[in-house]
Amino acid sequence: MVKWVPVLLILLAGGAHADSLRLEVPRMRPVVGEMVPVTLRGEYTSRIALEALTFPNSEDYDWMQLARDQWRDEEVGGRTVRVFERRIAVFPRKAGPLEIGPVTHRLTVVRPDTLREPLDVTAPPVRLDVAPFPAEGTPLAAHGLTVEDTLSAAPGALRDGETLVRRVTLTADGALPHLLPPRPAMREPWLISFAAPERREMRPSPTGPVTTVVWEWHLRPKTGEPGVLQGVSIPWFDTLAREMRSAEIAAIPFGYASFRNNRAGAGGLSGGQAGVALLALAAGVVAGLIVVVAGLSPRRKEDAWRNLRRFLPFDPTRRALKRAIRHGDLPAVRRAAERYLHRRRELGLPVSGRETAALDAALYGRTGAAPEVETERAARALFRHA
Repeated sequence: MVKWVPVLLILLAGGAHADSLRLEVPRMRPVVGEMVPVTLRGEYTSRIALEALTFPNSEDYDWMQLARDQWRDEEVGGRTVRVFERRIAVFPRKAGPLEIGPVTHRLTVVRPDTLREPLDVTAPPVRLDVAPFPAEGTPLAAHGLTVEDTLSAAPGALRDGETLVRRVTLTADGALPHLLPPRPAMREPWLISFAAPERREMRPSPTGPVTTVVWEWHLRPKTGEPGVLQGVSIPWFDTLAREMRSAEIAAIPFGYASFRNNRAGAGGLSGGQAGVALLALAAGVVAGLIVVVAGLSPRRKEDAWRNLRRFLPFDPTRRALKRAIRHGDLPAVRRAAERYLHRRRELGLPVSGRETAALDAALYGRTGAAPEVETERAARALFRHA
């Protein structure tokens, strides 16, 4: 009888450690706001009568469950076990070390003598290093971002007294609703604008939440005089390409068709238009331009100053970028580069969208810790593409 004791102890030890729970997280270095897919996987040989599991809240992250819990039988290590899986999406709120867990699955199991007893199975915590978001503002990180812009009529040829309804739908894959930007302003001195309440909706999917925000404006010019409603740039981090991108709400011409037809019939340009054209052709004559701009309407004055700024040799954002490059701080270079490129987009200067690819690959690459890169090479890439 004694010879069976070691075997019995081995079997009891194996049964005691057969029930297990773990957190499965892919190897990654997420940025702030990026979805981290987490799977809770339990492997149980005990007969389970009841179970309860609550994912822990934290000030360091937001989280949501992506699908219903799954229970199934699998062959593991040569024997059949009961497998439990729960899929969670975690969104870091700040840069630095992030700890997820521990997580405890509270079970009620049935013993061989049919009595029930509680059994707690705990998954140890996992740790990640979270990188700063590579731009200022709302940390919008997504697998994909689309902009749908619909107009109720041709904005540059409205009927007299007609109101244009503009609806912009922003859809982000893998982002929470509060991480999408607030509604942009559609205001001009010559425009009457009414904004309808925005709608934000989110639905879970196997690859993460799909969030949609709908903005709607009712727009009408105060006069029939044609104008241009400026575009809006929405910066976001592409978690697949590991680089910053920009989604654009396009600029649109605006005005009544009757006013445009009357101007065409008059034959010739108004004094304001001639002034703007002269500004574009004679940008070097700064003193003369200031005199012309001073006599323009507020809208034309704003357009003229924008054109003038394009040709001025002084660019404060470029100077700040060069200063960050000299200091060799790549995160600071990335933030300064975003301000520099935002100014270029605002002024209508060429922007390829690939200026920061080298920086993004170094700082937020798939391999984890950022590799060393030379700041001079990063600077050449920035200024060559801009």
